[in-house]
Formats: sequence, C-alpha cells, structure tokens
Amino acid sequence: MSQKARVRDLLRDPAWREEDVGFPLPDSPHACLVSLPTWPAVIGYEESDPDVVGQMRAGYPRFFIHPITSRYMSALEERHAGPGERLMAYSSPMAAKRAETFVEMQSGCRGRTVEEDRSLLVVPAEGYQAARDYWKHTGELISSRQAEDRLKGVAPDKSRAGECRAALASVMESAVEDVFFFESGMAAIFTLHRIVTGRSPGKKTLQLCFPYVDALKVQQRFGSGVDFVNEPGGEGFEAVLSAIREGVYAAVFCEVPSNPLLTTVDLTAVAGACRDGGTPLLVDDTVCSHLNVDLSGRADAVSTSLTKWVSGIGDVMAGSVRIHESSPFAAELREGLAREVPEGTRLYPRDMEALVQNAKGLGERVAECNSNGLAIAEFLQGHKAVSRVWYPAFLDRENYESVQRPGAGFGGLMSFTLKAPEYAPEVYRAMRFSKGPSLGTDYSLLCPYAMLAHYTETEWANGCGVATELLRLSVGREPLDELRSRLEEGLSCATG
Repeated sequence: MSQKARVRDLLRDPAWREEDVGFPLPDSPHACLVSLPTWPAVIGYEESDPDVVGQMRAGYPRFFIHPITSRYMSALEERHAGPGERLMAYSSPMAAKRAETFVEMQSGCRGRTVEEDRSLLVVPAEGYQAARDYWKHTGELISSRQAEDRLKGVAPDKSRAGECRAALASVMESAVEDVFFFESGMAAIFTLHRIVTGRSPGKKTLQLCFPYVDALKVQQRFGSGVDFVNEPGGEGFEAVLSAIREGVYAAVFCEVPSNPLLTTVDLTAVAGACRDGGTPLLVDDTVCSHLNVDLSGRADAVSTSLTKWVSGIGDVMAGSVRIHESSPFAAELREGLAREVPEGTRLYPRDMEALVQNAKGLGERVAECNSNGLAIAEFLQGHKAVSRVWYPAFLDRENYESVQRPGAGFGGLMSFTLKAPEYAPEVYRAMRFSKGPSLGTDYSLLCPYAMLAHYTETEWANGCGVATELLRLSVGREPLDELRSRLEEGLSCATG
C-alpha cells in the first residue's frame, strides 16, 4: 500500500464520534472542530498533503481559514484582485496596513489595500504566504460570523454590545474600564507587544519559559527582537533578574503556567525585578484560567485566550487584556489599549453574544476539569507505560501555589511522554479522544504538540525540552472512569 493510500485509509477512522466525546459537540456552522486522528494525518496536515487537507471541513481559524470566511474572501478576490494576485481580509484597516508592511518586509512584494474597504489587502501571489503568516501570528482576523453576515449583506447589530461587554467584564472579574476584548488571544498579545515596544524603541523584549509558539514568533518577527530564557532558575535566573533591574528590556513576557510544559516561573521575583527596572510584566493565564490563578499585584497586564476555558465549546475566537489598577503602568496601558480598542472591544457583535452564552458554564467547566485533571495526571504518573508527566501539581508547585487562588485547582491541561517513545504514533491512534490543537473545552482534546506547533523546528523544540513524541492532553468533563478507561486502552499499545 502506498503512503498516500495508507493515509487515506487511516483517515477513515471515525472522527468526532459522539460516543468518544461524552459531551455534546457544538451544533454550529462556526464550530472549528479539527480531527487529525492519526500520526500520518498530522504529518499530512503539516505538509499540506491534499489527501489530508482536502478532507478537512474546518480547523483552528488562525491556521486553517474557516470555509465561510474562505468563500467570503474568494468572492472578494474575484472582484478586487487582478491576474497573479491574492486577497486577505483582516479585522480592521490598521491591521491590513500593518499586514501590508509585514508582507513587503518578508517577501519584497508590495500589496495594496482596497479603497472601498481598507481592511482588505491585495498582494501578488508571491506575497500571499507572508499575508497568511501575519494573519496566523497576530490573530488579527475576521470571524466566520462576520464573513457570513458580509456575504449575506447583513449589517452588524451593535445594540447589545455594551451589555455583552459588561457581562464579559464580570466573567473576567474586572472593571469594565480595565478589560479590553479582542478578536483572538494572539491579537491581545500582539497589541500589548506593540504598545510596550512602542514606548521603548530599540529595546528587545524578554520571554521567560517555553511559550506558546506564536507568542514567541510575534516577539521574534516584530519589534527589535527577543531574548528567550527557556529554564529560568539558579545562577542563570539571577543574571536575568539583574538585567531586568537594569532596565534592559522593553517588557517581560511569560505564561503562568507555560504551554505545553506547565512550568511556573517565580513570578514574585520577576515582578520585583520589573518594578526595580521600570519594566512592564505581561503574563498570559490561558492554560489554567483566571479562576485558578490570580496574578494581580504581580503582572501589570494579563492576556487570556477566551477561545479556551471561557468559551469551552470551540465555536468562537476571542481574547482579552486586563489591566491591574495597582500597576505603575496602569494609566499608560489603559491609554494605549483605548487607542487600539476605542469601544473596549474588537469582537464582532455576534461573536460577543456567543461568548457570553458559552461563558455561563465557565465555573462548572473549570471546577470539573480541575478535579478530572488532577486525577488523570496522577493516573498517568503512576502508569507503567508513561515516562514523565508535566502538570502544575508536580513541578514548580511552590511557584504555582504562590499565585493559586484559595480553593482552586491545577487546571485540566497536562503533557506526557512514553517510556518507549517509538510507540507514540500507535498510542495516539488508539486513544478514543477528540484530536485537535486547542484546549479548555468540555470534551477532552489530545494532540502531539511538537508535531503541530513546531513541525519545521522540532530539533529546536527538542533542545528546549519539548520532545517530538510529547502528547498534550486537555482533560474535559467526561466521567472519570471513562477517561481512565480510554487512556488505559490507548496506553496498552505501548505495554504489550
């Protein structure tokens, strides 16, 4: 059997079977349910194999343009693009202008915005990949609901925008004037990056701990560059703190905990150094959610991908930035964010309404996933086939507990490797879980993280401690016995 034929055969594995999920999947044309059920399917996706990509109905929107959005852009392309040209639609005229500059810098191709709609960018075909890279890294994209309404000629109904913004501010436990909403979590991080690098031209930023892929890419490809410290600790950590105190950096970025290695930096020490050096500390709390960790008093601003725990379903993209009023940078950050987000939100009205509805289950979702997550992490840690488990309860616990809310948990996300890593593809195939790249949903999600996030740089990721065979599991709300049973079934492939 040829490799392509084998891939086609493997892809016939049931994808998104209701009985393998345990929680109802969103019945919505805007759901971004990614099914890559086998290792060859993941490889095919990363290599744009038409036998794999051609069967995908949807995907994570920054990486796979939603079918509705694709139809919208195709219609615009026929109208506005000439021979040898392509079109991309962004969330705003300013985003399209930034994308235009990025395309020229990356490819040497000059694009043009469309006069009647400045959020549309037309580029030569040779510059299209750079235009897509901007969309992917920055998250400044239009949503499928927005594209759907534009295709139908329907004007957005903004009558509930203020009400929805207030409701979401309450969900994030923030004053309305101190929280800003974005079209994606990466758009929130990218906006913060532009603000802090704009106030300190020529200075690099600092990234502590191995981060989510595009959080680092933004710092590498925009601004003046980044220093990346993978494992802050010991003498090396003291050197980093000293540099922060000296005001070397435009800002310090980190995740608490980090993704996918679930490490927690000594945030108290970092925050103290940042205060001494007059340096903003920007922290992302997506992995465990703001219901588990409280970063006030340490971080100057906190970014969150609301696509994850707050939505919990997989049918809306969104992000937020919260400013802590005690921060010495509060007024400055609030002013910068107000310029970027004049009405406090860049979310499309229908997306905001969907997010408000989804967020009603946040408390129960996080509580159940905390409980299931700890039990499953302990199960994996004691399993004879498992080599190592990364989970906040098992590493950097003192650092994590210093920011953990009273009575809160350790989240539902964990990573693990096998004692016999060569069995990872077979174990992955045998696992009866939904297999996609997100986290924080009611249903469990499994993915080979390095394969999806760092396929073209696996050697570098391996050097940072992220093994090619590492499996990341976002534990959902399925019955605990069922979760254990499915894991045991899959892991049996590695134990004989």
